[in-house]
Amino acid sequence: MMREAMLYEKKENGRVTCNLCAHRCRIEPENRGICGVRENRNGILYSLVYGKVIAENVDPVEKKPLFHVYPGSKSFSIATVGCNFHCIFCQNHEISQMPRESGSIMGRDSAPHSIVERALASGSKTISYTYTEPTVYFEFAYDIARIANEKGLKNVFVTNGFMTEEALETISPYLHAANVDLKSFSDDFYRKKCGARLEPVLEIMKKMKELGIWVEVTTLLISTLNDGNDELRHIAEFICSLGAETPWHISRFHPQYKMTTLSPTPVESIHRAAEIGKASGLKYVYSGNVPGDEGEDTTCSHCGEHLIDRYGFYIKKLALKGRSCPRCGTALDGIFSQHS
Repeated sequence: MMREAMLYEKKENGRVTCNLCAHRCRIEPENRGICGVRENRNGILYSLVYGKVIAENVDPVEKKPLFHVYPGSKSFSIATVGCNFHCIFCQNHEISQMPRESGSIMGRDSAPHSIVERALASGSKTISYTYTEPTVYFEFAYDIARIANEKGLKNVFVTNGFMTEEALETISPYLHAANVDLKSFSDDFYRKKCGARLEPVLEIMKKMKELGIWVEVTTLLISTLNDGNDELRHIAEFICSLGAETPWHISRFHPQYKMTTLSPTPVESIHRAAEIGKASGLKYVYSGNVPGDEGEDTTCSHCGEHLIDRYGFYIKKLALKGRSCPRCGTALDGIFSQHS
C-alpha cells in the first residue's frame, strides 16, 4: 500500500524535497528519489513500501550484529525493498537495489500491529529493521516501533547512518539501539563505492549517542580499499570519541554483487584491525565472519574475565552475574534488562 511520506517539503511547480536521509532529494513530479521507493505524485511524496515486507525472520540478535543487547536473545527482523546507498559489495543487493535496477516494488502486505504480534509470539525481545536501509521505509518502521515500545519490545535499526537529524529525532523516543555501518573513513570511498558521503554518517552517530541510543559499529574490511593502518586508526579513534564502551565489529569481506574480483579479507587483517581498535582505547572489539575466532568473545574490560563465548551468531557460554563480571563486579555496557 502507499502512504504519504513523513518529513518532506512541498516546493514550487509540484517539486518536493525529501528530508529523511542526507541526500535530501529534490524530486520532480512523477519521479522517485535515489532510494527508488519514494515517489512524487502531483506534488505529494508517497512511500511505495509501506507495509510491503520483503524479508521477515527470527534471528539471533548477534546476527545484526549486536553483542551488547540482550545477548543470546531472538530479534524479529524485517525489511522492505530499497536503499539510499548503492554499495557495489552489497550482500543483500537483490532486495536493496531492486527498485533502482528494475523499478519493482515487491513484498507481502503486513500491518504494523501484525508485525508486533508476530514478534511477541516468536519470543523475541527486539524488532530489528535490517537487511536493507530502514530509513527508506521510515513511516512503516515508525508505526511499528511505537506499538512495539508500548508492548515492551525494544527497537533496533541496522543502518548505514545516512539519515537526517530530523528523522533520527522523530524515531528516537522509540529507538533503543542501532548498529551503524561505518564503511570507511574516506569520503572518496563513500562517493565511489556507495554513492554517498562520510560526514553525515559521523554526525548522525554522534547524535545517536547524545539521544541515549545504544550504538554498535560495524566495518566491513576490504583488502586494499579500507584496510590501511592509518584509516583503521582514524575509525577506531572516532568510535572511541563516541565513548570507549562503543563496540566495534570488524567484519571479513567476501566477494559480492559487483565486487567479485577481490579475494576474501585475510583473517590476519581482521586481527590487525582489532589490535588497532584495542590500542585506541576501545573496550569491546569483535571479529566478524570468522566463526570460532576468539575475537567474537566478550571479556571484562577491567579484569579480562571471559564473560560471553560465541561461535558465529550463537552463544556457547554466558557467564554474567546480572549484567556484571562475576569475578570483579564490573558492569558490562549495553542493554541487558528492560530498564537498562
